[in-house]
Amino acid sequence: MERRDFLASTALASLFMGGPLLASAAQPLPGADPLQPFYVPPAEPLTPGPTGLNIRTRVRHGQTNGQFSCVEFAVAPKKMGPAPHLHKDLDELMFVLEGTAMVLVGDTEYQVQAGGWHLRPRGIVHTFWNATDKPVVAIDCYFQQPFEEYLEASTKTIPELAKSRGLAMNAPEIQAMYRDLHQKFGMVSFPEKRQAIVDKYQLR
Repeated sequence: MERRDFLASTALASLFMGGPLLASAAQPLPGADPLQPFYVPPAEPLTPGPTGLNIRTRVRHGQTNGQFSCVEFAVAPKKMGPAPHLHKDLDELMFVLEGTAMVLVGDTEYQVQAGGWHLRPRGIVHTFWNATDKPVVAIDCYFQQPFEEYLEASTKTIPELAKSRGLAMNAPEIQAMYRDLHQKFGMVSFPEKRQAIVDKYQLR
């Protein structure tokens, strides 16, 4: 087994078997030391990348003793985000750094401009997209779960594992990993609601 294949498999096993990556899934880290100050230095500007949707973790769940984490993301022009979905246990707070993000919560659409905030509480179907001709860059803050681990697994670890094994993303083995990941983090997706948004805003 190649090293990258081994590392990807190890990370996935930790996720799906309730290992260290998910020890803090719904509560502060057990026996954690008192919260310590930390500094996150500036980084190079984040771009949407070749897929049109890119992420990087800025504050990890463990750095805040399980209170929250923050992920920066960039969305290309006319790019759809994830399929509408809900979180059973997670609340998320968005802050837009650049551009204008479209956010759907329930049946209501919001235009969140640079400098604006938007809260998406648990249990409500939501998604986001970029309907403009300029990139969107934003920060999502996640509470109750180390959701950065879900995002890293779904956008990087699983796709890299599929590539290393010569599998398509719709291969049963890969789709089973995504189902397990959704279940672990209490995510319910509604892919049938995606196309209507894509058509309405002529997204890709």
